[in-house]
Amino acid sequence: MAHIVIAHIIYRHHIEPQMPAKTLIPLLGDQLSLTISSLADQDPGNCIILMTELADEASYVRHHKAKIALILSAMRHHADALRERGWQVDYVKLKDEGNSGNFTGEIARALERHDIDNIRVTEAGEWRVMAEMENWVERFDQEVTICPDDRFLCSHDEFANWAEGKKQLRMEFFYREMRRKTGILLDDDGKPEGGKWNYDSENRKPPPMGDGGDLLTPRPIRFQADDITQQILSLVEENFADHPGTLDNFHFAVTHEEAMRQKRNFLDNALADFGDYQDAMVTDAPFLWHSILSPYINLGLLDPVDLCRDVEARYRDDKAPLNAVEGFIRQIIGWREYVRGIYWREGPDYTRRNHLNAQRDLPDFYYTGDTDMHCLSQAIGQTLDHGYAHHIQRLMITGNFAMLAGVDPYQVHQWYLEVYVDAYEWVEAPNVVGMSQYADGGILASKPYASSGAYINRMSDYCEHCRYNVKTRTDDDSCPFNALYWDFLDRNIDTLKGNPRLAMPYRNWDKKDEDEQQLLRKRANNFLNSL
Repeated sequence: MAHIVIAHIIYRHHIEPQMPAKTLIPLLGDQLSLTISSLADQDPGNCIILMTELADEASYVRHHKAKIALILSAMRHHADALRERGWQVDYVKLKDEGNSGNFTGEIARALERHDIDNIRVTEAGEWRVMAEMENWVERFDQEVTICPDDRFLCSHDEFANWAEGKKQLRMEFFYREMRRKTGILLDDDGKPEGGKWNYDSENRKPPPMGDGGDLLTPRPIRFQADDITQQILSLVEENFADHPGTLDNFHFAVTHEEAMRQKRNFLDNALADFGDYQDAMVTDAPFLWHSILSPYINLGLLDPVDLCRDVEARYRDDKAPLNAVEGFIRQIIGWREYVRGIYWREGPDYTRRNHLNAQRDLPDFYYTGDTDMHCLSQAIGQTLDHGYAHHIQRLMITGNFAMLAGVDPYQVHQWYLEVYVDAYEWVEAPNVVGMSQYADGGILASKPYASSGAYINRMSDYCEHCRYNVKTRTDDDSCPFNALYWDFLDRNIDTLKGNPRLAMPYRNWDKKDEDEQQLLRKRANNFLNSL
């Protein structure tokens, strides 16, 4: 098992510089924070910030057009913000002559343009980029300082120490440590606010359906594209036409100020009901009471701990209930930090785990939304339109179907990395490989998150609009999730039956007579063969 132990690595050139060092500070596309660690305590007059738009990063998987546009527009706006604060920024655009298209190539070109004595950079969020950084000292014969990414609460060493010796790594216990570390939602005695650490049981209400399904839910701000963003949209359409998704609905914040406006909009208009309905799903309502802030947190435009303290303040001021506030904070300082720890602890081969030996190819409709299964059509359709789906749509619709169908988890991983604007491998891979596909064999999740159509019917209005019958299992028009669920359990019985959390489903399977079991297998196989 691989562990990352980097906290603050310094490689030194074999000749000490005689003149004051000129520092090159490369900023990655997801490091758009004015207080990023590589800038801390540095003299703007003695530094050159390097920002580069890289073809390799835009296309190592076919990222959603909106994801590429968001990152590039946010980068160009951030460069302007840095210049306004006195920093010298060397900015390389995607189509600039000589652009090598990769990090190392652009470092090499920057060293030719500038008199540089050392390189200082904040650690990368992904294994493959981190490997590049660690090679820079040998490649360039320069002093290289790799700073820890202090936008996260938990360092790699801290997570490794927490995980050491534990038979099971459960987010709930890690989350409690992060609460204690920050003091968020603790009372004066250091105990959890309200007497419980976790209010998830109060956050599972089905959607409140009004006339015609009109929920009158709050709407996220749709930001108008300025000249910079318009240029980027044209650039993406011209250069990444074969990538999934559309730019027709591009509405994202691209500056720190706009991200703050979106944050305030969520706090004022959606947070109070977020807890109750965070798992709900409704036809043609992609956002509901969700914050739509994860893209900005992961880019660096919003500080996650500051956001959590602002959310906590709404509870303290009686403007939001505890179940909503705790549920939101748990996603940030609990789940987000936890999956990052898992990613770095498990090593670069994590994305290739395949505990259930699933081999089927990802169905083509994941790139079109063209399927008669209304739930999948809705989740995939809004993903292609907006680069967004909320966590239950990702876990219990697109992820659940792929796992039940036996799709190769690496293909599922690549799809999620491509299509969501907030997807970076450190956060996406554990959520998909571990949580969604159970491909890591239970390192992250204690059981596969498998369900039949009953769960989808309970938490959404999707089944009301579907040609399949969610109430039956073996008919030609039965909801495919129903037979696939039982076929999944049967197909993986040798691997999964010993899991205590699956004891009841397997008892129910054993109670079925051979004829019913055969009908379920047949229905599942006929459906899968039709894909």
